Amino acid sequence: MKAIQTFLASILMIFSVSTISAQYGNNGYGNNGYGGNGNGRNGGMSQMNQGSQPEKPIEIPAEKIAAKVMEEMKPGLNLDELQTIAISNVLIESIRTQGILLKQVTNQEDQIKEFQALSETTDRKIKNFLNKEQIEKYLIYKENRKNPSKSKSKRKEKKEKK
Repeated sequence: MKAIQTFLASILMIFSVSTISAQYGNNGYGNNGYGGNGNGRNGGMSQMNQGSQPEKPIEIPAEKIAAKVMEEMKPGLNLDELQTIAISNVLIESIRTQGILLKQVTNQEDQIKEFQALSETTDRKIKNFLNKEQIEKYLIYKENRKNPSKSKSKRKEKKEKK
């Protein structure tokens, strides 16, 4: 009788161990700590935490933004290479400063004033590298960037007149 009880107890233990082993991976602790599929105690919690954290927006480097602006500005203002490099450096500095201003925790009115001051400073620096004819074209370029829909409608009107 005692042998049968020992035998049944042994079989029960083997089934229990194999069930536990199956739940936590092949060797009891899979590749990532608990289960091979991450469904152990900590694996399930980390999956829940991942869903609740907001993703940060990808920051585009200032150099790429400035290069894109210069692609539009260079032919429109007939800039030479020296002007292109100088204005590009001014734009990169301005874009970096904008990023810093955006990250600061200030009230909206102060932030707007700081952006306006930065814009005026940037315009002044850019105008220092331009001649009178280019300054006029620059002002038109800036106005078109503020109101892109109006500039497109003007282009359509010009095409229709031709």
